[in-house]
Amino acid sequence: MIKDLFLLDPSVTFFNHGSFGACARPIFEDYQRWQLELERQPVEFLIRRYPQLMQTSRSALADFIGCAADEMVYVPNATTAGNIVARSLEFEAGDEILATDLEYGAMDRMWAAVTEKAGATYHRVEIELPVSTSEAFVDRVWSEVTPNTRLLFMSHITSSTGLVLPVEPLIERAREAHIPVFIDGAHVPGQLDLNIRDLGADFYTGNCHKWLMTPKGSAFLYVRPEWQHIIKPLVVSWGNSSLEDSAFIQENEYQGTSDIAAYLAVPAAIKFFHEHDWSRRRLQCRERGQRIRQLFIDVFGGPAIAPAGSEWYAQLVAHQISGPGSPLLQSKLYENHKLEIPVSEQNGTWYIRASVQVYNDDTDIQKLEDALYDIWPSINSLDGDR
Repeated sequence: MIKDLFLLDPSVTFFNHGSFGACARPIFEDYQRWQLELERQPVEFLIRRYPQLMQTSRSALADFIGCAADEMVYVPNATTAGNIVARSLEFEAGDEILATDLEYGAMDRMWAAVTEKAGATYHRVEIELPVSTSEAFVDRVWSEVTPNTRLLFMSHITSSTGLVLPVEPLIERAREAHIPVFIDGAHVPGQLDLNIRDLGADFYTGNCHKWLMTPKGSAFLYVRPEWQHIIKPLVVSWGNSSLEDSAFIQENEYQGTSDIAAYLAVPAAIKFFHEHDWSRRRLQCRERGQRIRQLFIDVFGGPAIAPAGSEWYAQLVAHQISGPGSPLLQSKLYENHKLEIPVSEQNGTWYIRASVQVYNDDTDIQKLEDALYDIWPSINSLDGDR
């Protein structure tokens, strides 16, 4: 069974792949193999072999995400990538960064800090849920573009709501208006097919350690060639020019001593995908996700946050919840049923979010249903803490 290829605790029903991923056993073994090689001869590994090892791994990932190997660098996570771009771009008083109010909280904080220092504005377009059509969403966001808009920043898949946003038409409009675009694709690699060049964004980041299932601390930053000269590393170090890489690669890829095994395990993750017919398995996950979507409606009431189907959903399914029990739901589900599923607040609204990965089967969905019907009525009563 595919579930046996994962290292997850079998006593826990795990519906939270989206937070930190879950590394498949063959990928983790490859990761440990690289760590052993590093420790056996650190100088050989980090001085003589480092450039070629990183280039080989970068090339494999670049082929997988649809760009050239010299258009991306490895970074520990998408938040790091966001900070590299945000602190490299230059803003002035009156400039605006346009985003939605569905963005990841760490990115909101990052842009708030950058714009405050420059006297610029981080403008979050309010998105009313439930969403209706892609066209309406695009028109809503674009309606708040102004002559002061200097950057469009947007999640490809949102964190709290799990919605797949229609970024392609927004990128097209922005390019026609000569507005650069930065897409936060933290949840995309492994969950959606991705071709960054076809997408057309100027900057794109994605985590490999979520849906691509690599070890923790492996992500990438893509930068279109015409923007690479402005990118400044967060850490100024030696760089490594043994392969005559561009300054973009040298300065951002080599920043002092670090364990690069998570990056080097990325090709093993891509191989794992191909060997296990991931396109078919992802479709099965989406079908199960739609069943959970209906379960959430039945348990919590109210409309879903998006119409059923594949336009807005991939392997993440979220639902708005309300009542005094909302802040308690996640902990009670884990304490009482060993069920791991996130419940978080954004813009004053609470959301429950299920990640559906290949190891989640019909039995897991039944456990989720039983747990919700057991916990929700009791914690949402007037005393709110039974």
